[in-house]
Amino acid sequence: MSAASELLGAYQHVISELRIVGGGGGVFDVTVDGELIFSKHASADRFPEPDELARSLAGLVAPGTRRYGT
Repeated sequence: MSAASELLGAYQHVISELRIVGGGGGVFDVTVDGELIFSKHASADRFPEPDELARSLAGLVAPGTRRYGT
């Protein structure tokens, strides 16, 4: 599953904009409102585990916000 699909699948009802910015050199960073929630470089060159991005985003949305469809 792509990072965009994971985030939209879990929180499409609260995401007003999602941008994918191409980069180079193996960079894979995910930021939300300027806050870094995942960095491949800082994570020993690994990609996020399934559901890891959605769990990280959960800590940034309003308390009590449920995942889409629940």
